[in-house]
Amino acid sequence: MPVKKDETGRRTVEAEVEVPGTPEEVWQAIATGPGITSWFVPTKVEERVGGAVTASFGPGMDSLATITAWEPPRRFAADSRDDMGPGGPTIATEWSVKAKAGGTCIVRVVHAWFAETDDWDAQFEGHEHGWQAFFRILRLYLAHFRGQSGVNLQLMGVASEPMIEAAWASLIGRLGIVGAAPGQRVQSAAGAPALAGQVERVGPDDHPELLLRLDTPAPGIAHLFAMAMGGQAYLPVRLYLFGDEPAAIAAREEPGWQAWMARHFPMPAQPG
Repeated sequence: MPVKKDETGRRTVEAEVEVPGTPEEVWQAIATGPGITSWFVPTKVEERVGGAVTASFGPGMDSLATITAWEPPRRFAADSRDDMGPGGPTIATEWSVKAKAGGTCIVRVVHAWFAETDDWDAQFEGHEHGWQAFFRILRLYLAHFRGQSGVNLQLMGVASEPMIEAAWASLIGRLGIVGAAPGQRVQSAAGAPALAGQVERVGPDDHPELLLRLDTPAPGIAHLFAMAMGGQAYLPVRLYLFGDEPAAIAAREEPGWQAWMARHFPMPAQPG
């Protein structure tokens, strides 16, 4: 969705999704730390006006916001000042939940900011695309793991091939899940980390993505995709684990995943 602008310089971009659940169940998923962690990134929420929201996108990559409105189970808003880097605008983000007939709700997120130029528009339009991907995970979470607190593993690799298509082919080839189709059950190859379950979505060639509902290494969700950044192809892998003792299973599986990613898709060395 393109950025909307008005005469005051206010700009907005929004995304929405229909999900199963009551407003109270959906609120638990989108407005509490354990709920958000179960489908987004590891997050802590102080559930009050003036409270802090801290979302961790990786080491040294925390997003910090302050809650400005808190109206459970319908609406909350928060302001963040540093998400777009030095000199970036303050971002006002509003979440809302609206019940529909038939036991579903509409979740909408709106980002708003003031700017005199179009410098930030493309990044915010990218936010809208990103939310659509996370919303697919949210819908899957609420359909199959509603009310459960999951353990969130975030893994990242960089392909030796800079082209997205080649990088993606390398990732799914090494995992042994080439040719996955929606509704099919897949299982990773010998020597790869344990990963098995039903394919929920396969992304298009220009936005390669695989969304799985897992039964191995635990009941849960896996989201794998490829993205271009800085002339390289990055390969994020996100695992959301539920069931019995998901923390213990995550602690057991994470070292193997980290070693496998480092061997096949090592991150660039950081400048000393």
